[in-house]
Amino acid sequence: MTDAFNQRRAERKRTTVNAVVTDVISGLPIGHLGNLSNTGMLLISAQAPRSEALYQVSMTLPGSDRMLAQSQPIEAGIQEQWHESAASSGQVWAGYRIVAITDADAARIESWLAQD
Repeated sequence: MTDAFNQRRAERKRTTVNAVVTDVISGLPIGHLGNLSNTGMLLISAQAPRSEALYQVSMTLPGSDRMLAQSQPIEAGIQEQWHESAASSGQVWAGYRIVAITDADAARIESWLAQD
């Protein structure tokens, strides 16, 4: 693993189902959510992102409770921090930092992270 991967500061929560993260600009999926924190996320995708690329993304968190309405996706601006080939052939792991998010969507992530 890269040093950036091991230097996380925020506790991350793994997803237990397939949560697709979509590029808002292109409308295309850019990966599947591997884990999420209040400051970043790990995406698993078929192709590597550009180094330090910025994306505006949309996602619906799995296992949402009443506060996290499934019909209302969370949107955030993210920036690639690192990426490397995954253990599975044809997959890439990429770490992203959340650089822009509304207070409401940040609160929804915090609520999801607090769920068991």
